[in-house]
Amino acid sequence: MSSNLLARYIWIVDTIRRHGRISRAELDAKWRLSQFSDGGAGLPRRTFYSYRQAIQELFNIVIECDSSTFEYYIAENDSHSESVSDWLLNSVAISDMLSNSRDMAGHIFLENVPSARSYLGLIIEAIRDSHPVRFTYHSYTRSRPTPGVVLEPYFLKIFKQRWYATGRVPADGKIKTYALDRMSDCVALPATFAPDPAFDAETYFHDSFGIVFSHNEAKRIAIKADPHRAKYLRALPLHHSQSEIVHDEYSIFYYRMRITPDLVEEILSHGPRLTVLEPPELRAMVASELRGALAAYEPTAQ
Repeated sequence: MSSNLLARYIWIVDTIRRHGRISRAELDAKWRLSQFSDGGAGLPRRTFYSYRQAIQELFNIVIECDSSTFEYYIAENDSHSESVSDWLLNSVAISDMLSNSRDMAGHIFLENVPSARSYLGLIIEAIRDSHPVRFTYHSYTRSRPTPGVVLEPYFLKIFKQRWYATGRVPADGKIKTYALDRMSDCVALPATFAPDPAFDAETYFHDSFGIVFSHNEAKRIAIKADPHRAKYLRALPLHHSQSEIVHDEYSIFYYRMRITPDLVEEILSHGPRLTVLEPPELRAMVASELRGALAAYEPTAQ
């Protein structure tokens, strides 16, 4: 899938969502004024239906038509589909702003993060059509890249502005996750695979924070936060299981999660504003990392 085709899908979702309900004629008129129109030409009916089907297959966003008014609208869906839709709309909002007003480019500053643009469309199509992908992987933990990695991709996930593909590796039968920005020479293979019907993507990461999966049992976690950090956690919860008990000068946040390196790093990133109360093993892991960091700043003996 080209980035231009993905942008067309995003434009259609954004246009219909912003208007709530829109007729085919109104949508066609707006298409003529968009950057996707070829010399002011409209959106062919067959092309629109093709895009509509692709949007549903790729993103589980259903564009319905009201048979009484012949108006199109975005059907209500579950929270996961809503989050995908929000991502699409946020993407198009920035894209349109920058493309329609060059002056705005000097007023919007984005983080310099690794891009997954080279292979994102390819892997989306591979997931849709059940094609394995093969690539060379440049792991942070290995001195040399690993060529010829074959993955049967099951789903994509964004974590800290990076795209990750998770799926089954036929070589060992294990479920593994790979960062798209660390792939090179990625191609879709002509063969097809049958996804494991027992595998559920949402269940896979349900009790985890981040992208690292653990088979460990989910634990009850209690974290003490000062008033300022408590406001931050209310606005951006660490996990969907988050609950809070407010005290006079602090709050205690409770979670049910697996303990992973990603979780430890997240807690450390908040410094002294967060304190792990339980379980003991998580508290010990965080304390060990803090002691190591402090030792790195101690003056060395001469």
